[in-house]
Amino acid sequence: MPSYAPPRPTHRAGPRQWAGLAVLSLPLLVLALDVSVLFLAAPQLVADLRPSGAQTLWIMDIYGFVIAGFLVTMGTLGDRLGRRRLLLTGGAVFAVASVLTAYATSAEMLIAARALLGVAGATLMPSTLSLISTMFLDARQRAQAIAIWMTTMTVGVAIGPLVGGAMLEHFWWGSVFLLAVPVMAVLLALGPVLLPEYRDPRPGPLDMPSIALSLATLLPVIHGLKHLASEGPGPVTAVAVAAGVLCGALFVRRQRRLAHPLLDLSLFSNRTFSVALGLLLFGLVAINGVQYLAPQYFQLVAGMSPLRAGLWMLPVVLAATAGMMLAPPLARRFGPARVMAGGALLSVAGFALVSQVDTAGGLSTLVTGSAIAIAGISPLPVLTTELVVAAAPLEKTGSAAAMSETSGELGVGLGVALNGSLVAAVFAARTASEPAAGDDLASTLTVAGTLPSPAGDELTATARDAFTAGLNMVGVAGGALMLLLAVGAGWALRGTRSATDDATNRAADEAGDDAAGDDASHRAAARVDKAG
Repeated sequence: MPSYAPPRPTHRAGPRQWAGLAVLSLPLLVLALDVSVLFLAAPQLVADLRPSGAQTLWIMDIYGFVIAGFLVTMGTLGDRLGRRRLLLTGGAVFAVASVLTAYATSAEMLIAARALLGVAGATLMPSTLSLISTMFLDARQRAQAIAIWMTTMTVGVAIGPLVGGAMLEHFWWGSVFLLAVPVMAVLLALGPVLLPEYRDPRPGPLDMPSIALSLATLLPVIHGLKHLASEGPGPVTAVAVAAGVLCGALFVRRQRRLAHPLLDLSLFSNRTFSVALGLLLFGLVAINGVQYLAPQYFQLVAGMSPLRAGLWMLPVVLAATAGMMLAPPLARRFGPARVMAGGALLSVAGFALVSQVDTAGGLSTLVTGSAIAIAGISPLPVLTTELVVAAAPLEKTGSAAAMSETSGELGVGLGVALNGSLVAAVFAARTASEPAAGDDLASTLTVAGTLPSPAGDELTATARDAFTAGLNMVGVAGGALMLLLAVGAGWALRGTRSATDDATNRAADEAGDDAAGDDASHRAAARVDKAG
């Protein structure tokens, strides 16, 4: 019998809520575009501003680094100050920071502007997800809304190279960042009309030491992961992660003593909440190896331009979109545990194909394998996110959304770091006999281009073979991890129907059920706003 049955009738969202979802999807589209267009703009940007090597790394990394570090803080602030208010404030700051980024006249100014973009971006992600939980109380509609919301992110990443490449052919590098300005203007204009306001009616005081400890926990860990991905294992990575873990222990200890903690640790006592976060983390670790390495294969092994590589990634994006959109109806029919376990097994087949890619004619195999792997894993982030939000009380969904986003960010960081390190190890072993070889494929191809024809051609072939062998190992590791996830999802999430339905019914009870169909929590929040 399916364990994900529809709940009893509750408030169903109408046209206004679905229009509000379209507005909520706009910030996510911009966040995705802002990540992908930077890599295309990097050559022009570097030529114009002439940053140092360290500054170039900070330009590339500071945005995602700051977003991940501030997610927990911003999610909790949204619960306390008002989710719509925080979203609109973040949208306005994001637009201003985008203009500063576009017209940066130095590397230092660009790094500062990108950091400000990261802070603003951290307000957008948990605010949009928590507002979805407020607007869509019906479990079916909420699951579908989350699927649409997450698909927007995927589409944004996919069209980023296409839109960015077209703009860079006609305008200067800063133009790609101005895309955010009209989008945020629409958000600021329509948000107050279409989006409800909600905040915790009894939030308690804001504990500043907890905010400091949360940042001291996440920022060093994320910095360590990024350093591991770029430089490999070393003392910097070890010290950063150790410092983050120590601060994390102090953070947890403080939260347990506070009457009104920054992060409600009681959420983790819900098995569905904790397991869903873990599945989301490790699922993204597996899939981000392929997402990170496939574009490099297209450009450095197959010799494609960034624009053409983006076009070759479209089948993968379509597969991800299909998997996300089909996740809610399949979960209603078969249960979330079975859908996630079955999808993970499908991903194993995709990773098996990735493990067979070679340097000659491997494009179709890589695209097919990547598409199958991502199609299988795509239901996982949709369903785990829905389970996380459904397991939290209505007044805590901002914190729950922030935890979901933080788990996702850590999954992406770990995926890039671990899979990148695996490829680097295989690459180093395969090129050990080549004294001219660099640490990675890109640097080795640069050296090969300076060598005479026979030697250069041999080094190029060796480097491409070594990188492809590393990609094959990522396929093997990803397949093994997805096998474990299939078992974990099927076992740990059995009987999730009661958790989902209870959360939905609790949200409906908190919202009220008056004849007019109004949401009582929204009216209460409105009264609080007027009183404030």
